[in-house]
Amino acid sequence: MERNHEVTAVQPLLDSRGELREPGWSRSPVQSYDRGAIKAPKWRIKEWDYYLVLSDGFAGAFTISDDGYIGLQSVSLLSFDGEPWEHTETVLNPFPMGKLKLPPDSSAGLTEYADRRLQMRFEAKDGLRRISCHFSRFYRGLPFDCDIVLAQPEMDSMVIATPWDAKHAFYYNRKINCMRASGFMEYGGRRYEFDPATDFGTLDWGRGVWTYDNTWFWGSGNADIDGNAFGFNIGYGFGNTAAATENVIFWNGKAHKLDDVTFHIPESGYTDPWRFSSSDGRFEADFLPVLDRAAKLDFKAIVSDQHQVFGRMSGTAVLDDGTEIRFKDVMCFAEKVHNRY
Repeated sequence: MERNHEVTAVQPLLDSRGELREPGWSRSPVQSYDRGAIKAPKWRIKEWDYYLVLSDGFAGAFTISDDGYIGLQSVSLLSFDGEPWEHTETVLNPFPMGKLKLPPDSSAGLTEYADRRLQMRFEAKDGLRRISCHFSRFYRGLPFDCDIVLAQPEMDSMVIATPWDAKHAFYYNRKINCMRASGFMEYGGRRYEFDPATDFGTLDWGRGVWTYDNTWFWGSGNADIDGNAFGFNIGYGFGNTAAATENVIFWNGKAHKLDDVTFHIPESGYTDPWRFSSSDGRFEADFLPVLDRAAKLDFKAIVSDQHQVFGRMSGTAVLDDGTEIRFKDVMCFAEKVHNRY
């Protein structure tokens, strides 16, 4: 199979043995996910919906997930102006193993979680994605609220299906960039308003069966460049990428496929300048960190060491027809995460 194989056939994701039918990438979710077709134990199945809504001065991140033997529901509020700060609040649920009933389709449906403290809802319908949330005692005893709408017209996305080198293990993921954001977040007497002319949301929708110990790299950003919607998704570490990578440039709703992109993270620390290079020369950039959203958990069997670094990226991206897009000071993020779970 050729490198960066594009899947175009409408078909089930898994075959009768619970293995990927056709590894590769696609512009839309032509391969359909069916939890019932998985042959691995329920506690190994990982399903999540993650939204990041980002402006130049602030951001919100929202996760609803069912990771088999643990559920992780979280909200992050980040501010980049003045003295940058962030707070992430997480609710953990033991052994959800499918009880949250996350949708099998990334294009439409309802993802929701509710307990006495947190009520969060993601709804995809009629070209819009709505994120609503109320989190009591989010930080310093104060609540967090949001009502955000992301506009998703007909547009390409990045969908990837990759196997791991283990039986029945696979990674099926969709990233949707360049969704213009409107609405608000409220916390501590401040209202954070999103402007669709400049602000965007990104969806990370994933379903699969993972191996136990993994390190991955992921970066994503969006910007309005002279009225044109520009975005990128870069990353590696998600299974065996011999068939395809998930590296893509987006320009006015169209995906332009890249080969390998390497994250050059300085040994001196995550908040020092990074660099990105690509094997095909089509994505070259410098990254100046503003805030490291670091989180570390160690429960022996479950270990997580995360560095999601927000900052401003400048560089060049080359479209399929050779057009060079120059971008400067785009607020985005790049991360390195090591998980054992």
